[in-house]
Amino acid sequence: MDSPEARLAVASLRERLSGRRRTMLGITGAPGSGKSTFAAWLQHQFGPDAAAVVPMDGFHLANSIIDGTPLRERKGSMDTFDAGGYLSLLRRLVLRDEEVVYAPEFQRTLDEPVAASIGVPSSVSLVITEGNYLLASQAPWPEVRAQLDEVWFIDTPPAVRLGRLVDRHVEFGMDRTAAEAWALGPDEANARIIEATRDGADRIIPWG
Repeated sequence: MDSPEARLAVASLRERLSGRRRTMLGITGAPGSGKSTFAAWLQHQFGPDAAAVVPMDGFHLANSIIDGTPLRERKGSMDTFDAGGYLSLLRRLVLRDEEVVYAPEFQRTLDEPVAASIGVPSSVSLVITEGNYLLASQAPWPEVRAQLDEVWFIDTPPAVRLGRLVDRHVEFGMDRTAAEAWALGPDEANARIIEATRDGADRIIPWG
């Protein structure tokens, strides 16, 4: 599953972690690129005592906020996230002055974020945050980028990415026709926005 580029990136990250300062690493890429899988793999390289994963998806707006609005038809787009809340969390994690910082997590079985699902102790030296818009130019995303030491872009073949998306949507309740329509519609619209930010990444990681 991993690649030579990923192994090289891990080696460089180990060098960065030799200092005492906490390292904040962003993982971005289009929907279905494997960000969550890569972040979990990366955490495994360092161990849960040294590394924590804090997904941006925990800041999806709740369905009670978007239901009955145009946002519902493009859930996952930039304006369906609490970007300010995410930025505030990253700033707390950078400061590292609290014994534990709790972060929300998106539960796909519920299709909702759940508060305080992830605990990040102050002892953790590497925080990995993964999400779609870490390199976006619209406010407040440049401020999000400013909290991160590096951002890596996950590069996955489009056919692989789309297949994963369809399978994921089916797994969590869509019929296949609806899943394909969503993957080729809202997901693909978001993918084009995200792909346009790849030149701002510190590393491109082929994955999958």
